[in-house]
Amino acid sequence: MIFQSINPFTNSVLVEYPAISNSELALKMDKAAMAYRSWKRTSFQERADLLLNLRKNLLNNKVRYSQLITREMGKHISEARAEIEKSALVCDFFATNAEEFLQPQRGKTAHESWVLFEPIGAVFAIMPWNFPFWQVLRYATAALMAGNVTVLKHAPNVMGCALALEQIFLESGFPDGVFQSLLIDAEAAESVIAQPIVQAVMLTGSDRAGSAVAALAGKYIKRSIMELGGSDPLLVLNDANIELAAATAVQSRMGNAGQVCIAAKRWLVTKQNAEEFIFRTKALIEQIKQGNPEDESLQMGPMARPDLVGKLTSQLQESVNMGAKIETGGTFNGNNFKPTLLTNVSEEMPVCKQEIFGPMASIIIAKDEKDMIRIANESQYGLAASIWSKDIQKALAFSKELESGSVYINALVRSDPNLPIGGSKKSGYGRELSAFGIKELTNIKTLIVK
Repeated sequence: MIFQSINPFTNSVLVEYPAISNSELALKMDKAAMAYRSWKRTSFQERADLLLNLRKNLLNNKVRYSQLITREMGKHISEARAEIEKSALVCDFFATNAEEFLQPQRGKTAHESWVLFEPIGAVFAIMPWNFPFWQVLRYATAALMAGNVTVLKHAPNVMGCALALEQIFLESGFPDGVFQSLLIDAEAAESVIAQPIVQAVMLTGSDRAGSAVAALAGKYIKRSIMELGGSDPLLVLNDANIELAAATAVQSRMGNAGQVCIAAKRWLVTKQNAEEFIFRTKALIEQIKQGNPEDESLQMGPMARPDLVGKLTSQLQESVNMGAKIETGGTFNGNNFKPTLLTNVSEEMPVCKQEIFGPMASIIIAKDEKDMIRIANESQYGLAASIWSKDIQKALAFSKELESGSVYINALVRSDPNLPIGGSKKSGYGRELSAFGIKELTNIKTLIVK
């Protein structure tokens, strides 16, 4: 099997990478097992020093790595640079905080007792293409600082990023085998999960992929952490700052050409604010300049692949057939899908029921503010949500009603190393980042001394 790296803007093949053979995969898994035996005995300081080397490497080569991201998956060059900078930030975060997070905790028992946080083995991660450096480093930094090793199956269209990441770890001084990228297809994932050295499986992707991988993790009795799809609601309450809410909604939805799990995808308003909110968001969307992602004067690049454009077009057309109105956009040229705004959207339409992964937003008019909660929760997903209101106490009360892994009040939903990220319902389970995320990748051991 050959993996092709294809520039989404030009549709030209950049590089071809052959998949590794079964025997090569077996050797890599043996290498991971051997590396773990020594890596788990390193000190936090040794691990942190290497992670800070990696941080420095990322920043020193930011131009090269951001260009690689842009050319492989189409992210605008300014966003690619920001991704490298955020990846460096998470290196610094876990290098600085992991030892404190994993300090033994004294138990409150009759005898001397402790709770210990110890490494488990190899973490097998199946990662997506939309943030090819950040998604990997946000889990790998925690996994390695906890004393684990990791093997990565990256998305087929960003194998160049996968190999670059492995090289960065080696150049930063990490022992061979601590971090490895596996050039394998989906069918080979089961053989990796079955390996005794693999004790945790992580996936960021669709709920369909999550269901399949979680089933395999269950089959082999391996822990799993799933960050899956989202159809995140943005609730504009009657007293909201409409100008700020509209600007943030567009920023959230249209970033990375709309290919963000935690983007605000369903915008909920009441009749009171609908006209102004539609006017403002439409005007902002129409100002977005799209095209060559390496052009600094533009704001948006193409979508990552033709099949993603095809799926988005199908979801749009079916929703329009059911009565949705295109306020702006709705067309595409190659992989450039024009930023789109839909109104007259009802809850049974694909743009409301399904995850929409592209630069398309839907405005839903609720009967009243309470009805927003019902609409927001009538989704199979529950990844993140935002509430816009000048009345913080009211917004806090609304936040308790939302079935979501995160709720942001008057703020853009974004991941932060200090805070756990993860979903509810079909958006997955388990957490990444923060103290909660690193502890997910440890054996929480009880120790009693009498």
